[in-house]
Amino acid sequence: MKTAYPYRYERTATTGELRSRHETIEPGSETGQSVRVAGRVMTVRSHGKVAFADLMDGSGRIQLFAQHAVLGDEGLEAFTSLNVGDIVGAEGEVVMTKRGELSVKVAETTLLAKCLRPMPDKWHESTDVEFRYRQRYLDLLSNPKATEVLAARARVNSAIRTFLDERGFIEVETPILQPIAGGAVARPFVTHHNALDIDLYLRIAPELYLKRLLIGGAEKVYELNRSFRNEGVSTKHNPEYTMLEAYEAYADYDDTMALVEALVLAVADSVGPDHGWKTPFRRLTMFEAINEATDRDLATPWAAEDWDSILDHADAVGVVDAKSLPPGRAVFEIYETRVEKELIEPTFVIGVPKEVSPLAKDHRTIAGFTEHADLVIGGIEIAPIYSELNDPDEQRRRFDQQAAARSAGDEEAALADEDFLEALAYGMPPAGGFGLGVDRLLMTLLDLPSIREVILFPTLRPHD
Repeated sequence: MKTAYPYRYERTATTGELRSRHETIEPGSETGQSVRVAGRVMTVRSHGKVAFADLMDGSGRIQLFAQHAVLGDEGLEAFTSLNVGDIVGAEGEVVMTKRGELSVKVAETTLLAKCLRPMPDKWHESTDVEFRYRQRYLDLLSNPKATEVLAARARVNSAIRTFLDERGFIEVETPILQPIAGGAVARPFVTHHNALDIDLYLRIAPELYLKRLLIGGAEKVYELNRSFRNEGVSTKHNPEYTMLEAYEAYADYDDTMALVEALVLAVADSVGPDHGWKTPFRRLTMFEAINEATDRDLATPWAAEDWDSILDHADAVGVVDAKSLPPGRAVFEIYETRVEKELIEPTFVIGVPKEVSPLAKDHRTIAGFTEHADLVIGGIEIAPIYSELNDPDEQRRRFDQQAAARSAGDEEAALADEDFLEALAYGMPPAGGFGLGVDRLLMTLLDLPSIREVILFPTLRPHD
């Protein structure tokens, strides 16, 4: 019994394979080779006793060439009744038409799935980007750039794993559902586990679990992970995103900056070697970056203790309610508001205030700051890099400071993780670590305007 939706189709070649084998044969040639191809019909053209269709599969397109002399009335009518979007199988000889078009001269076609909705016209010219995000399957079918992004992401993930594996890092997996949303300063999503009757959080970062592995003796670990933050949606933010985190025992943030620079260059080369970035990447303290962006006198950079000047300048660059902020937070707000967007070439911005960096060691020369550097490319933060805090008493003080900030209304302040503090008391080696926003890096490398372009199914408001 013939079914309207067959269970399978035995395909013997892809369009890409056929092109690689036969692209150079002469116009008007026949190969004598019979193949079975399958894919989606993208065009159908009828010319009396002959008809043509373009068939697209995952490796490209090929022309289907149908003749009345081969198929007869019924067969040609079935071929010409195909609609754009139908998924079909076709069997026939590989030929090169007189016009030089590689084709399959159809002996038999099989309808595999009917397209019951009209395919979009000139989809790649659509300006309704949200519609493309909602119906990514149509975007992939009709917009070659979307398919290129999909392939580039796969190459990036592979390049990351190859780079770290070759350097002795071990890929691991840590919990997505966590009893404490730790490892970053961010607002988490919360859910409830019925069987255990406890609230759990979608992870905002895998950091504290990866550090537990350092404590357990694993000296180089990484996780290419999905993390979640219950925050705004913008061209740089999606609530669900891909992040790489990696930690190396007996290193500090200088070592890790060198590692991240080499990694980013390797990833960039996997997408295309023409990024044109100068190496080594530039390094500036946060104060130097602020001074440079605001035309202050670099000969007399701000001292970390000069809070009155900092707060006055925060007002000048438009930081809202600057005087109500702790001084370190005010510095960071100046930087994020005025400076970060101007750092186009790859730049490490070194030294971040303790108030916004509770998991990094104190900076060795800048009071009130931590050994936390941010790699910025194209005006976007790509990777925070730490000399990791491994003093359990200082870590508890930092958590207490974050608790005070949360009590004062800061919903992004870090939660204290008592289990992690217990683990830290057993001793964690000095370490360098980083988190790299894979989506942001890919967006930058491909020169795309929004993070949603590189996330196949971005978070959207439900469509009425």
